Amino acid sequence: MLKEVTATRFITPLREGGSLPGLVEADDHGTYVLKFTGASQGRKTLVAEVVAGELARRLGLRMPRLVTVELDPVLGLGEPEQQVQDLLRSSGGTNLGMEFLSGALGFDPLAFTVDARQAGRIVWFDALVGNVDRSWRNPNLLMRRGELWLIDHGATMIWHHNWPGARASAARPYDATDHALAPFAPDVAAAAAELAPRVTEELLAEVTAEIPEAWLADEPGFDTTDALRRAYAEPLLARAPVVHERIEGIK
Repeated sequence: MLKEVTATRFITPLREGGSLPGLVEADDHGTYVLKFTGASQGRKTLVAEVVAGELARRLGLRMPRLVTVELDPVLGLGEPEQQVQDLLRSSGGTNLGMEFLSGALGFDPLAFTVDARQAGRIVWFDALVGNVDRSWRNPNLLMRRGELWLIDHGATMIWHHNWPGARASAARPYDATDHALAPFAPDVAAAAAELAPRVTEELLAEVTAEIPEAWLADEPGFDTTDALRRAYAEPLLARAPVVHERIEGIK
């Protein structure tokens, strides 16, 4: 299971991207980017962060460490901005934290180069999880000490927003035309040969077991959270062997 920590200080809101995460200190002396359960995107965004992020890590891609963060809403009482106070008040309990990478820079495809093998692995992974938020406009990639890190996977597996149509949605092609790494001649075939065999039922069971129970409770159409965990795994298991054939927009 993800490590559990408790937030001890709310440092500041972070205003990049479409959500409003915050920077917090925790009782393990770590600093984390906090993704709130009370944010407008809801808890499914946090589930996607966990599944995609933990799968990426197990496939050998660099991902900041994820933890669950217990948040006491009183931490927001001193915040001067009403929007931040409201978000903290509505997010008491279990939230998601991503380790803060000090000194990291946002990836700029005009300033950094990526080799074809690494580009291919990331494009293949994004196609697997259906990531619609890794464009050159908003790469959601960080460079730190010459290494490329993946962040922000809340916009993956969009099929989980409509479970009855999940199978058909997960079978759709992946358009990589605007992908941040498309200019680097990503070797998707090599990535598929390396990574697809590693996406097994056992691996996905391990990944989905990381999702906090509270974020899965009361999902319409599912009698148990175990059934919902399997529903997250099934499209990925079916998609892995063939998704490289469905990637469009790269040479």
